[in-house]
Amino acid sequence: MLAGSCGLAGAQAGADEALVQAIAAARERGCQGRAGVRAPLRTEPRLAEAARRIAAGEPALQAMRQAGFRAKSFAQVQLNGYPSPAAVAGALAARYCEPLTNPALSAMGLHRRGTSYWIVLAAPFHPPAPSQARDVAAQVLALSNQARSQPRRCGNRSFAAAPPLQADARLDRAAAVHAQDMARHGYLGHRGRDGSGADRRVTRAGYAWRSVGENIASGQQTAREVVRDWLASPTHCANLMSPRFTQMGIAYAVNPASPDGSYWAQVLARPR
Repeated sequence: MLAGSCGLAGAQAGADEALVQAIAAARERGCQGRAGVRAPLRTEPRLAEAARRIAAGEPALQAMRQAGFRAKSFAQVQLNGYPSPAAVAGALAARYCEPLTNPALSAMGLHRRGTSYWIVLAAPFHPPAPSQARDVAAQVLALSNQARSQPRRCGNRSFAAAPPLQADARLDRAAAVHAQDMARHGYLGHRGRDGSGADRRVTRAGYAWRSVGENIASGQQTAREVVRDWLASPTHCANLMSPRFTQMGIAYAVNPASPDGSYWAQVLARPR
């Protein structure tokens, strides 16, 4: 009986591997006019567990949490009555082309029961590690100054090019206090849990200021993403482009158990 059981498990594993290869090939070919994706599709055991839980009736978000996989975004697919890996891959291309060819959805898990399939495609959440903080701060500063180097429209306001910002360690500390507070308590807001605003946090950091502003964000995984999102928001863009500010501090904090996972704070100021 042990030999028979192993043989069945081996057959199941072989069928699943054939299915993974068929889906990867369909993804690489593209569909419905969408370009194919050459980047590899990685199988992830935790997503397979999430797919199993979804098949058992759990809501998708709960299944992802219980499986211990944090995703920036994901898509779930259920297909019934397809007898072969080629048929499943063909149905995915025909009915779910957009998630199949989304390059951000680079991880996959699947669960099969007879000719029914539950498939989860996910964009893994990969925020920068604490050891990358210095490099990330330099990238945010460079991208912010690149944005300030040319005229820009922020909503209904127009801004001329502005001089580059300079990094300041005290502003970094003020930003870190707030980013860590947001991550620890799972909120996004300018008011700290202790009631402080950016001005008070900057003063506590030992910075004598003439003007202060703050941009915050959550969920982004890279410096490029967070600066892009700030520039797309009229109020954040206006802060970033304002010639009133001459110095900058930046920090991020990560808490995988929080609603958004990563939290960013950019403090902009001019000294007295």
